[in-house]
Amino acid sequence: MCIICGSTGKEGIRVISEFICEECEMEIVRTDVQDAKYPYFIHQLKRIWYPKNA
Repeated sequence: MCIICGSTGKEGIRVISEFICEECEMEIVRTDVQDAKYPYFIHQLKRIWYPKNA
């Protein structure tokens, strides 16, 4: 399941033990730091290194 959007896409990348679907990967790469979505992506990506149950 994608850590960003929750989809169960088959194509994408793994970062440590988390999956990022191809669509989210492409959107993250194209998002400018001034974009309103940028902080959301940062928040979701932090979950890779700082999981709730750690």
